[in-house]
Amino acid sequence: MEWRRKHVLGLSDFSIEEIEFVLDTAKSMEEILTRDIKKVPALRGKTVLNLFFEPSTRTRTSFEIAGKRLSADVVNFGSATSSVTKGETLLDTARNINAMKPNIIVLRHPASGSPHFLARHLCCSIINAGDGMNEHPSQGLLDLYAMMKVKQKVYGLNIAIIGDIIHSRVVRSNLHSLGKMGAKVRLCGPPTLAPKEMERSGVMVTWDIREAVKDADIVMMLRIQMERQKSAYFPSLREYSRCFGLNRAVFSLAREDAVIMHPGPINRGVEISDDLADCDRSIVLDQVEAGVPVRMALLYLLAGGQDAAH
Repeated sequence: MEWRRKHVLGLSDFSIEEIEFVLDTAKSMEEILTRDIKKVPALRGKTVLNLFFEPSTRTRTSFEIAGKRLSADVVNFGSATSSVTKGETLLDTARNINAMKPNIIVLRHPASGSPHFLARHLCCSIINAGDGMNEHPSQGLLDLYAMMKVKQKVYGLNIAIIGDIIHSRVVRSNLHSLGKMGAKVRLCGPPTLAPKEMERSGVMVTWDIREAVKDADIVMMLRIQMERQKSAYFPSLREYSRCFGLNRAVFSLAREDAVIMHPGPINRGVEISDDLADCDRSIVLDQVEAGVPVRMALLYLLAGGQDAAH
């Protein structure tokens, strides 16, 4: 498998073997993070540019830590302090950055397809850190990694994903990865946010949270993305929480060893109750923890690190 100069634009492009290869590489990276000195020279002399046009805490910080753990030179670029505010286009910005010879650009952008656009024009590798309502592939991979650690498998698991389905790029990446890995996925939300048409992806869509959670091995809650909603998709947040929020009574319908996931940020009291967000069956912080080794694996592989491994 040739990873050098490959792009990570969407999990729809990944084979099962490639997904497993990334997760196996992440296991090796996790061992580095257990050492007293959590740093290796694998990417010394390489430059990783975090190019973020949307607010981000977990993803941006995770990629920055991942690059630094591998000894890469990491540069953070924020659109608010750039020439973008003066009218410069994404392509012109990227071409100017490309002239500085980075090895990898990690891009988050509000326009769907923007990483694909840059991949056609730039000579460095591109990692999609979230593009509009399209995909968020590194989140999908770290979700898989967290599931594997707690369940030791993904094949055959019943996974309920509940919330703002239609606006979620996390869902789209997870549908590609979970489907390929053999999980049984149920999507749930208000009819306006979880259209039945999504059943074409080979998943079940229900508007009843109890039906979605019943006998689930994993319950993944999603944030209501008010910033992406152009109209009213439900009467009120109180009504949404009453019908689609996860509480103890609803979660009791899942399997006894079921766990709770959330890609963050959490709106406490809306999609999930406080007590469940902090309970011992919540692996939300495990997901955050998984982000560093998974993103280390992606950076390492894209920079040609697998050549040394072989």
